[in-house]
Amino acid sequence: MATQPELALINDSIEAANFRVQFYRVAYGLASEDQHVTPTEARRILAGVYKGARLRVEWAITEGMPRQQVKLAFLLIQCVEDALPYGGTLRITHNGMYWRLEADGRTRNQDQDLWQGMCKGEEPEELTPSKVHYALVTYATEDAGRRMFCHHSDDHIEVTF
Repeated sequence: MATQPELALINDSIEAANFRVQFYRVAYGLASEDQHVTPTEARRILAGVYKGARLRVEWAITEGMPRQQVKLAFLLIQCVEDALPYGGTLRITHNGMYWRLEADGRTRNQDQDLWQGMCKGEEPEELTPSKVHYALVTYATEDAGRRMFCHHSDDHIEVTF
């Protein structure tokens, strides 16, 4: 029979998995032009996914946003997470016209080709299943009717769309 600490661990695992599924539904699910995501929902999902993680994510958007654009932001969050394996901070803002994802932390260079292709709107030539979000960013950018601009250095990432 499970003891209280074991039950708490099981409960935490189930909760984390539920948040991850919600994240994937936004990032990989269908999104139409008339669907919106509230800032409360986005913050709740991100807080659940990144609870106790090395990456600290701040959703600094105060109004509901079109789901197509939130989908793109969530896919880009995964790209930033890959680029910051040691952790860091990521802040997502919207100024009424443009989105900005700005991250600080020690970045990894091995994804440089993926980042360059993604920022140019090109599909990667070689892609592993764990990196499929880089290819989907190209389609999500187009679906959202946006253009992307990127800056990626050893300790800073900035993506605007």
